[in-house]
Amino acid sequence: MPSLGIKTGDTVVVISGIDKGKRGRVIKTMPREGKVVVEGVNLRWKHQRFQRSRTLQVQSGRIQVPMPIPRCKVMLICPHCDRPIRIKKTFTVDGRKVRACKKCGELIDE
Repeated sequence: MPSLGIKTGDTVVVISGIDKGKRGRVIKTMPREGKVVVEGVNLRWKHQRFQRSRTLQVQSGRIQVPMPIPRCKVMLICPHCDRPIRIKKTFTVDGRKVRACKKCGELIDE
């Protein structure tokens, strides 16, 4: 399974397309397809019917749903220097493999 370098919960910025410049949090990653779903980016209308069950009621009408975008269209935002970065893989002193910022060198995974 290929590695995307981005995990669920990371903050990313869109670098091309109609949503260029928008920032958002990664909701879901799809490594096999090479795509990510970002909160508030690539929104599409979904027409939802009302569904009633004993445990939950689903909102009906037109709702906006974020759709997947290719991994190559987003860049990770470094939590320390607050700018789009590439990542490098490094090893900590206890032997764990972690992601690090290529610009400032700080560890992204704590």
